[in-house]
Amino acid sequence: MSADRLKISLANRLSEIAPLAERVSAFCAERRVSESVAFRINLALEELLTNTIKYGYADQGAHEIAIELQRSSNGVTVEIVDDGKPFDLTQVPTPDLDAPIEQRAIGGLGIHFVRTMMDEVRYCRDGSRNRVTLVKRTTPDDATPAP
Repeated sequence: MSADRLKISLANRLSEIAPLAERVSAFCAERRVSESVAFRINLALEELLTNTIKYGYADQGAHEIAIELQRSSNGVTVEIVDDGKPFDLTQVPTPDLDAPIEQRAIGGLGIHFVRTMMDEVRYCRDGSRNRVTLVKRTTPDDATPAP
């Protein structure tokens, strides 16, 4: 594993999300990625993993979710791979944020939030696996100063 890559395997349990967030924050801090960028990545991961764990599996069995972060000179790429039901989050319609709250459709707000926080969101079905790629670009202003 390279110094600019972090691979994590999670069980499909909500209790796995908080320890993941700690590792993601540490990974970002060690690579001088700002706390605000790390926060956005963690928020996106929490939303997507919560949805996958709650709604992505037809059974109550154990499943593995693979997370990989890669730091590059222009940002952080996150890949999430799971064996849940096919779900293309890029095809979820944008919610009507101008409609009165009582007229809004239920669901989709979290995915919309992820799409607005990330610079790129991609999906593909790879055999029996969902593969979601998130890209958060950074600028020199996003870097944490060296100690």
